[in-house]
Amino acid sequence: MKQTYLYLKLFLQRASLLLVALLVSSVLMATKNEKKAAATEREEAKTITGTASWYGPKFHGRKTATGDQYDMHGMTCASNRFPLGTWLRVTNIKTGKTIIVRVNDRMHPKMKRIIDLSKGAAKELGILSVGVAQVKVEDMGKTLPASLP
Repeated sequence: MKQTYLYLKLFLQRASLLLVALLVSSVLMATKNEKKAAATEREEAKTITGTASWYGPKFHGRKTATGDQYDMHGMTCASNRFPLGTWLRVTNIKTGKTIIVRVNDRMHPKMKRIIDLSKGAAKELGILSVGVAQVKVEDMGKTLPASLP
């Protein structure tokens, strides 16, 4: 009887340890999966496609949302989808031409475009004459990589 009791006690202890180990590992796996999903979402949010347009003479010299003076000849843009100060790689989907611009302004909230380029940026991207184009926009962060101009 005493031996049966000891075996039962030992079995329950081991089962409890196994249960705790399973519980801890499932919590760790769930946390890891949540972090992975969040990272994937952030990565996907860093690249979007849509319509780009440009703005120029009417706003030249005015203050932008960052407080900078708008230079229509510069390589900047307005966007409501990316934080101010963010560097973006903008690719004209039709031509494959790519430019780097910095977000320093905001667009009208009802505007359906994803980005509004300065005149200089639009010229470099090759959309000055057509006015709008389908583009891919990639978030490069707030620090421009040293390998880029």
